[in-house]
Amino acid sequence: MSGMWRPVSGAVLAAGLLTTACGGGGGGSASPDAQGAGPRVSVENCDGEKATFDSPPGRIVTSNASALEMLLRLGAGPKVIGTGFPPGKGALPAELAGQAADVPVLGRTVIPKEKLLGSGADVYVQTFRPANGTSTGPRPEEFDAAGIKVVELLSTACAAEHPGPQKDLSAVMGDIERLGTLTGTSERADEIVAGMRAKVDAVGERVAAVPEAERPTYFVFDFDAGTRQPSAVCGGQVANAVITLAGARNVFRDCDGTFEKTGWEDVVAKNPDWIQLTVRNRGSAEADEKAFDEAERFLTTFPATRGLTAVKKERFLRIRSERMTTPSVANAETVERIARTLYPDEFQDVR
Repeated sequence: MSGMWRPVSGAVLAAGLLTTACGGGGGGSASPDAQGAGPRVSVENCDGEKATFDSPPGRIVTSNASALEMLLRLGAGPKVIGTGFPPGKGALPAELAGQAADVPVLGRTVIPKEKLLGSGADVYVQTFRPANGTSTGPRPEEFDAAGIKVVELLSTACAAEHPGPQKDLSAVMGDIERLGTLTGTSERADEIVAGMRAKVDAVGERVAAVPEAERPTYFVFDFDAGTRQPSAVCGGQVANAVITLAGARNVFRDCDGTFEKTGWEDVVAKNPDWIQLTVRNRGSAEADEKAFDEAERFLTTFPATRGLTAVKKERFLRIRSERMTTPSVANAETVERIARTLYPDEFQDVR
């Protein structure tokens, strides 16, 4: 198989700087400005180059809802002057939805190049790098001419540079810490990361006794990616880390990339113990449930899948793709949700 994206490394905090698990330096730091004007801010990107600012930037554009949500949770919403791929209705918690609605939408999907370059932003936070040969966005020299520096989310944008499976959420947590450094909200970032880590660690303690070979196998059925040729979530995707931390084994963890097109014969051969029904946000709980129903109906009636173990035993989970495949605080919450479903006996004492 050949992936749309190559796998991405984890990121860990060490010696006050974030470094990627695959070796190269990556992360952020703040130090007093030599002129006394305020703390200089430096954030490292996928290629090792640093985006450096004399003080935390005050005008930020985000490429999509994932980066936007992180900034809102950090309390940096007033700094965001525009976004692409805005969050749909119901995609964010109520306490964030109102703030998100105040952010100007520069593009319903990818922000047009002219609009991005003319936005007046100091920094553009990019969640994903375009696939090779498909970029119509600004070139580095055009960003420079417009006075815009690019900061990439390492958990998703560094796929080509740092191959290897994601098995934990250190890269996602690292991105939150880097954005905290960027926006001068490191204290809040530390609180968010501590909460995520506590949730994930608590799950790990409950499933730790289950040997790797005995952990249930798990297939993510992305209904919106199409039913003719299913899409596989590979080891480089954030979702693989979520599945692994929850005590399951992604049946396509060994494929090269983050997402790959596969065949139903491959899914049948792997015969997963559990299947996650995945759909994108439809704008309401009712519309989401209708889409989940359609996804389940397909699997139970399609000749190739209706005999699968998970289908016959009705072992389905209904989880929106945004909570799994993009970096978010929700990733840690989803770890717990999956683990509770797969290991109910281990969570009897937890509400």
